[in-house]
Amino acid sequence: MMNEDFLHYLWKFKLLHFNDLKTEDHQNIQIISQGFHNTDAGPDFLNARIKIGDTLWAGHIEIHLKASDWHLHKHHHDKKYDNVILHVVHDNDMPVFRTNSTPIATLCIKNKYDENLLSRYKSLLANKAWVPCENLLPAIGKTVINIWKEKLVIERLLRKANDIELMWTNCKNDWEQVFYEVLCRNFGFKINATAFDMLAKSLPVKYLAKHKDSALQVEALLFGQAGLLDIQTPDDYSKALTKEYLFLKNKYSLHPIDKSLWNFLRVRPQNAPHVRIAQLSALLQTKPALFSYIIETEQYENMMGLFDVKASEYWSTHFNFSKTTHVKSTNLGKTSVESIIINTVVPVLFAYGNSRKNTVLKEKALALLEHIPPETNTIVKHWNERRLSARSAYDTQALIELKNCYCNYKKCLSCMIGDRILQNRT
Repeated sequence: MMNEDFLHYLWKFKLLHFNDLKTEDHQNIQIISQGFHNTDAGPDFLNARIKIGDTLWAGHIEIHLKASDWHLHKHHHDKKYDNVILHVVHDNDMPVFRTNSTPIATLCIKNKYDENLLSRYKSLLANKAWVPCENLLPAIGKTVINIWKEKLVIERLLRKANDIELMWTNCKNDWEQVFYEVLCRNFGFKINATAFDMLAKSLPVKYLAKHKDSALQVEALLFGQAGLLDIQTPDDYSKALTKEYLFLKNKYSLHPIDKSLWNFLRVRPQNAPHVRIAQLSALLQTKPALFSYIIETEQYENMMGLFDVKASEYWSTHFNFSKTTHVKSTNLGKTSVESIIINTVVPVLFAYGNSRKNTVLKEKALALLEHIPPETNTIVKHWNERRLSARSAYDTQALIELKNCYCNYKKCLSCMIGDRILQNRT
């Protein structure tokens, strides 16, 4: 199936038969620069330079399957397209004009590219395997794959950085609050991520910092705001928390989230909401300005040490306020800390470095991923089965990005591996 993405691919990578390019009115075309691919609104390629006949043109390129799409998309009424110097089409079914009625040169590229490219592309699109190119992966060189992984990791972190910088604006330029909100969401470990996110937004970290000298008050604020202190048969500890929370709730005019937001079913005991909140409380009570510690900490082992906290003694024999259990560890496990570093420390540190154009901090974030063992999840397992293995979280983050943002949408034209396969350069 022919589509505009394929035409963009041909233009971007100069895959046309350049020795025989002419406008529809038979003038020779020389492409000096194809321009920069524009993924936002406006013409498809910006700031191109081409020679038509004896005239050198500088401007934009618009690409369509049919020339009539120019009118279909109403470009003839849009001044953003008045700087288009060449209309590239697969089928030329009508002439097109700028808003001032001047004609735009048209290049019809039907039969001016290698048909095998299109055939291979169609084959990938039709493949219903877990990834379209999986049978061809073994032929791709390791160098290509490693270069592509590097780009994927950066792409993933830049995408997350955009979201985090928006959070920074919403948090009134407070990086500690940003880190706290991302941290809380990841403390939910997917099943309770939304509830933890709402908890963080309902309880600013600055309030917790004011009570850093009282573990009871920090825990009271968190459990109270989580809506988990409405207990039918309270014990002495939960009574003490409730008393503290009622005072602090009135002091800060707080409104707790609804208890129904929390998922308790099919949650492993170590991931129970009460246990995670108690661990979060211990972390924030001992290190209220946690992001400042993150920025200053250099060694990976020391970074892991920042999260070496233990929930209060009560939680060594409880999973919630009404159920006791045998004595257990209340520390954050190594795997949990690694997950927090991958999903909280690394993206927020990278975003912070990116916003300040601080390459050292961005490289520090990337280095953290290289110290962490490969993640264990379904996507990584499937890649391993296809002999695309991972040595660290750096690799697994790249492979997750590849699957979720490229393979799932069959964006083979934008993938370095797909490009090698399409051009038969494996």
